[in-house]
Amino acid sequence: MTAALNSNMAASTPDLSGVEFATSADGLALARIGDLVLAMVTSPSGFAFLASAGAIRRPLADLTRADFIGHDGRVADEAEFRARVAETVGHQRDLAKLNRMQTRMSASTPWGGSQMAVVYAEGVVAHMTSGHGGFHLSTERNAKVHPLLRKDMPWYEEDCEWAIVAISFPDLFTAYERSMAEKTFRNTWPDVWETIRGCPLAEGESWARDRRAFGQRHAADYIAMSAILSDQRPGMTEVVAKIGGGHIRGGEERRFLVASDEYAGRGRFGFVIDLARHPEYDGPSSFIGWRNRGDGS
Repeated sequence: MTAALNSNMAASTPDLSGVEFATSADGLALARIGDLVLAMVTSPSGFAFLASAGAIRRPLADLTRADFIGHDGRVADEAEFRARVAETVGHQRDLAKLNRMQTRMSASTPWGGSQMAVVYAEGVVAHMTSGHGGFHLSTERNAKVHPLLRKDMPWYEEDCEWAIVAISFPDLFTAYERSMAEKTFRNTWPDVWETIRGCPLAEGESWARDRRAFGQRHAADYIAMSAILSDQRPGMTEVVAKIGGGHIRGGEERRFLVASDEYAGRGRFGFVIDLARHPEYDGPSSFIGWRNRGDGS
């Protein structure tokens, strides 16, 4: 989990008792929650995001941007910043009520030897290795996982499959973690989600479902695989695209010129070439890999 949490739960009257709000020496909105300090930082591009710092005892008014690290997601304004603070407070309070125990144990996991473990309850253990991690469930615990989500080997990796554990044993997780698990479940396994929850997902409610629909809708279109600002055409972006995009093996790659402002507004699943508006380009290339080709030197 990141130190500062992504906003997914609405709080009508958040309890912010014990939180210290202040403004940093260089004008950042700050909030201290125990040993954690959150900051709303404005990027050079103009958008604001959440950053954090730990174990800082100095007065908040003395802190500056240099004290903070990380990028824990964008925030629209100070109201959303305070909502994220409230969410973090709630998560920490819920954690304090749980009986998790951090320990070391000798265990071989699918991701290497365990370097640290957190026991959530009997039969539910999270392992961390040098490169990855995830949950291990006992035979008895694994039998309680819904058949559509259960794995034969009771290891559930930390990126997506952890959500299966949280959904199966909600009493072992905080309200925030349960909310994130439900979102991960919906985004990753939409068909199973609909079967178990008994209701359909609308467009925009599942990343995997929307990605599939995008691929079907543009199966015959050229989709950008890579792009670079054009050295030869100021204000334009040189795009390499092929039918179906980069996840399709084989296929002819073609180059196009797209206005840089238009390309900057591309969707989350890729930029679709409009053959009627985006001219194919066979001039000198800004891509090093294309410069020695017959059509890009």
